[in-house]
Amino acid sequence: MDTLTGFLKIFIDTVRDTLPIAIILITFQFAVLRRPLPQPRRIIIGFAYVLIGLTLFLMGLEQALFPIGRSMATQFTTPEFLGVSGGDANWLDYGWVYVFAFAIGFSTTIAEPALIAVAIKANSLSGGAISAWGIRIAVALGVAVGITIGVFRIVVGSPIHWFIVAGYAVVVVQTLFAPRLIVPLAYDSGGVTTSTVTVPLVAALGLGLAESIPGRSALIDGFGLIAFASLFPIIAVMTYAQGSEWRGRRKQAQKPEQEPGPDGAEGVEL
Repeated sequence: MDTLTGFLKIFIDTVRDTLPIAIILITFQFAVLRRPLPQPRRIIIGFAYVLIGLTLFLMGLEQALFPIGRSMATQFTTPEFLGVSGGDANWLDYGWVYVFAFAIGFSTTIAEPALIAVAIKANSLSGGAISAWGIRIAVALGVAVGITIGVFRIVVGSPIHWFIVAGYAVVVVQTLFAPRLIVPLAYDSGGVTTSTVTVPLVAALGLGLAESIPGRSALIDGFGLIAFASLFPIIAVMTYAQGSEWRGRRKQAQKPEQEPGPDGAEGVEL
């Protein structure tokens, strides 16, 4: 009964939250475009699927992803697990926390539906020049590194703005030298990572760590990991593109030259 009540409450909230979107779409369709809805029955059924799916997703966040993320963060930071007495832990004692942050950042990003869709579209529009798997792995590594650095910031209690300012300084410099083809995609990659799979676990991890580490505030230190998860994929994708471009130039430079034959014509490659 409690589950049904919770479902109905979240469903009503979801309807209320998505209703403005439906009103805007319908208003523009009939008042501006002045055309009937194409396949109205299909659209209504699809909208119902969206409402039910969002409701179940939000219930899953509250009952599974948020609790398990905070629970694991708490367990990783207990004095018994760290092998230290109450307040004597230093940043080096949190090694498994960094490993967990890296692993959870990489795995959740690889599974991110929005990233998969963007990578496939980039591969299609570039005629295969941009590898879908290459983009996904680069973004996942960027998120993994970003979350690990964000966890380190929570552990040591450093101000977040120094990390963000330094990160965007690197992005600005990279933008000047990265291939123009990849720059817009790199910037978008930072946004698609902060979606349905990554955000709940990462947010729960940050809040759990801030609540468990002595001297940290959940409000001040617990939030901010999502910013790292958005920033570092931009750096990673441009680094991937710059590395690919450098390898291509090196391979081109190492191609054997052709020597002219005895009659002055070009001979075979050396």
